[in-house]
Amino acid sequence: MEDSEKDTFVPKNKNEQFCEILQHIGIKAEALKIDTDDSEKGDYYSRELSNTPAMVTNHGCIKIENSNIDVVQIIQRG
Repeated sequence: MEDSEKDTFVPKNKNEQFCEILQHIGIKAEALKIDTDDSEKGDYYSRELSNTPAMVTNHGCIKIENSNIDVVQIIQRG
């Protein structure tokens, strides 16, 4: 009996999955490694605001080609 599914599984993180979704709608995007872009070096939020969470997790950046947006940083707060 033959199975139509592939035998190998290629693990992908959320940024790589998001880039594939963008490519389906015609946007060229590339997932960058975490902590490689200058936008990840600074603070994410000001601690002076009342609704600002104390904990923020960096999930990396996505580089978008042929757009006014150069890099999108993916962060998780909470």
